[in-house]
Amino acid sequence: MKKAVLASAALLTAGLAGAAMIGNAQAQMKKPVQVKLQLKWFPQAQFAGYFAAQARGYYKDEGLEVTLIPAGDAPPVNAVLSGAADFGTTWITDFLINREKGQKVVHIGQMFQKSGFTLVTLASSGIKTVADLKGKKVGVWPFGNELPIIALAKKAGMTTSLDSSVASPDITAISFNFDPALVFPDKVDAVSAMTYNEVNQIVGLGFPLNKLNVMPLPDMGVNLLEDLMFAPEKVLADKNFKGSGMSGKDVAARLLRASIKGWNWSVQNQGGAVDIVLPKCGKTCNGSGSIDARDHQTWQMKEIAKLYYSGPTLKGFAGFLDPAVYKANTDMLVDLGVLKKAPDKGAVDYSVWELATKKKASMYK
Repeated sequence: MKKAVLASAALLTAGLAGAAMIGNAQAQMKKPVQVKLQLKWFPQAQFAGYFAAQARGYYKDEGLEVTLIPAGDAPPVNAVLSGAADFGTTWITDFLINREKGQKVVHIGQMFQKSGFTLVTLASSGIKTVADLKGKKVGVWPFGNELPIIALAKKAGMTTSLDSSVASPDITAISFNFDPALVFPDKVDAVSAMTYNEVNQIVGLGFPLNKLNVMPLPDMGVNLLEDLMFAPEKVLADKNFKGSGMSGKDVAARLLRASIKGWNWSVQNQGGAVDIVLPKCGKTCNGSGSIDARDHQTWQMKEIAKLYYSGPTLKGFAGFLDPAVYKANTDMLVDLGVLKKAPDKGAVDYSVWELATKKKASMYK
């Protein structure tokens, strides 16, 4: 009898130990995977979809705990490849230039389907078309952000002072560090501005929209895509991302799926998205000028929604890179001499988008 009791006790102890092991294993499985996403710029409504996915638990629903990293000293691609982040957001020109340099990064999702790049002039200047820019001074941003203006000029058959081989350029480019108040309107005739940011900042400087000409570059044939999501090749090839038991490609798909969900919610609930963003953006909430922080982020969210809800998104293919638009972008960059040749096929991985959305890229028309 005593032996039977001891045996039963031993079985009970073993059972409890086994249950504890199973419980610990389940707890470990439920532990969210730590993921860092590098943003191209400082926190603002430009990244509302990611902040919404974080705040509303969409990443958590996918088993991820995502940290959103604001812009730092290193460009997004360099920051990600250094290991400071796992995934990143950037513009397609920056992505492709780095890819051609041998930086092993892969395009996994196209969030903005239309460029927000514009040129702004005073209505009184009479500058309304590209042709009107001849003989004028144009404010451009540095670090590769001047490329849309170079493309615009070349498309119109004009030269710029950014080409040192040209003795008498048609357009004089004046470089400035992003704040339009530094140059507009005293030092330039036209200034680079994003629809969702600097246009409203210029309004805040005392120039209402009815006193301005806003010239969107996509309307003039230059639609170099902007905010996209990318991953290092080594992350996508990882069979066990950070010991999570999930592959890097699976993590990428989960990140993309939750981000798309966050963007869809933000576009449909713009006021709520602004509420989420405001505590994150601090001093960058209102930019230059005298625009109230909430008003500026509200403007920004409204304009960002137009860039997201365009092209493939209108067809139910949010996050999808339209092959035709991509080819037009790469052809333009090759024509400008920015790229030596068309990117290799490995630059874009549609399989991540397919895994995230349960759709096939071949379905897009």
